[in-house]
Amino acid sequence: MSTINFSKARLIELWCAEPVFFASRELSDTYYTEGAIGNYALAYAFGWVNSPYRLNGQATGRPTYKEDFQSLSNTCYILPASPVNGKVTYRFERFNALSDAYWYAMTNNRVATAREDLMIQRQGKKPNTFRPSNFPQTGKLRMIERGNKFQTLVFGDNQLPDYIRVGKFMSKIKVKLLDEFDITLLPEGEYQCKYYLNIADLPSTIQPFAFDLISMPPAPLLKNLHFRGAAWQIGENTIPAGLHFCGGTNNE
Repeated sequence: MSTINFSKARLIELWCAEPVFFASRELSDTYYTEGAIGNYALAYAFGWVNSPYRLNGQATGRPTYKEDFQSLSNTCYILPASPVNGKVTYRFERFNALSDAYWYAMTNNRVATAREDLMIQRQGKKPNTFRPSNFPQTGKLRMIERGNKFQTLVFGDNQLPDYIRVGKFMSKIKVKLLDEFDITLLPEGEYQCKYYLNIADLPSTIQPFAFDLISMPPAPLLKNLHFRGAAWQIGENTIPAGLHFCGGTNNE
């Protein structure tokens, strides 16, 4: 197991200055944002690690979280952000990315804007020979409304910016430091955690008994986790000890 020894944790508040959108779930033509902000997204937003905005070539085949966060395994960590008082308000918006050309036609998940394109498609060996673009043309978005507040814990001494940008639309969020706590390592036992946890970051030594699951990419989140194992005492709360990025697959 990786040995991680953080001495302090900072409680921060994230205030949404703009609506925040992540494609957490897709149902028909509606794209839903869950009421949480993942810790991987926050790590990128804080500038702890960098990744290109657009992936090309072989890089599009798989995510690179493990490689990106490898250098952070013993220096810093952040929990997924949970809504203050457990309440989130949302807003719905409709988008329309269809062409404003005089003529267009829906093809294999893309829009043809010239009849010649459609004729080329029909003359191919298969009925639909256009390569799918995999971009939705119309639909509805459920976004986290501006004004919502989230809280999370930050471990390590990394400097925190006053503002960050997160989500598909790079929405602006204000960062506010609320408190700082000493961390006490508790012996192995049974504990309850109220904070949101990334299931991919749990050490293999943690034995979960019960939890609520928030299914969202890139990894599900756990809340109200009842577990057995070593724990960190942070203020009046406990969380599993030894949390670190990609900890569930990177333990030694």
